[in-house]
Amino acid sequence: MSTLRRIDFHSHLMPGVDDGARDESLSAAALARFRAEGVGHVITTPHFLGSLTHMPDQLAARLAELDAGWAALQRVAGEGVVPPGEEPLVLSRGAEVMLDVPDPDLSDARLRLAGSAFVLVEFPGLQLPPLNAEYAIVALAQQGWRPVVAHPERYRNLDDGMSAIARFKEFGGLLQVNAGSLSGGYGQRAAVHAARLLAAGWVDYVSSDYHARGEPGVAAFVAQLEAMGAGEQAELLTVVNPARLLAGEDPLPVPPVRAGGESKQARPLWARLFGSR
Repeated sequence: MSTLRRIDFHSHLMPGVDDGARDESLSAAALARFRAEGVGHVITTPHFLGSLTHMPDQLAARLAELDAGWAALQRVAGEGVVPPGEEPLVLSRGAEVMLDVPDPDLSDARLRLAGSAFVLVEFPGLQLPPLNAEYAIVALAQQGWRPVVAHPERYRNLDDGMSAIARFKEFGGLLQVNAGSLSGGYGQRAAVHAARLLAAGWVDYVSSDYHARGEPGVAAFVAQLEAMGAGEQAELLTVVNPARLLAGEDPLPVPPVRAGGESKQARPLWARLFGSR
């Protein structure tokens, strides 16, 4: 059986198209690091402004740029050496769509995750809209798409009660937490919010948001959850639910992550990890 079971659908690996891999050598190194972490399928997601879908000329230019980056990444992957007995790393494409407008046109399959109905979205400036943040989620769902909100734990104006995230879930939004957030890779506030989301059972997927620097962090996240007695949740978040996304299926519910299998009455996960706030 292959050891490359994990699936990652948030990364910036196309050379020279955004703030991820600057050139093909960095793309090649990034693919090797994914393989070393047991990731067998990568959907790479360059940054994309949703407003471009309402500007035909600019849209065509940006998609042409991404097509060229995708061709370069495929060439890099084809030149890589596959270890004996291992299958090749599978590559797909999508985009991390910035909701600078609430109603982007996502009819072009290149903007969706591996051409599926699922689309990875984020809000500008790591700030949630002050009012009706769920409007864009509702608008996308009404078009037949399944919005996956990228790194909700990182939003700077996310309140401790996570009320906006609760509304995302209520209106059909799915949540993808970054692998490095729980261990503090994006600061303590993001770590606390990641722990709260996991403890609430609201997280549907974990992906790397890898920018071809350092390590993807997926293996470290899995090890961290396994050490907390949450190996089942790690499997759902990094293997089972991403595979269901690729198959066009909704994610399975992920049980709340509670360190050491402690009861609901125990101190919250984020308090045990980071102390009281």
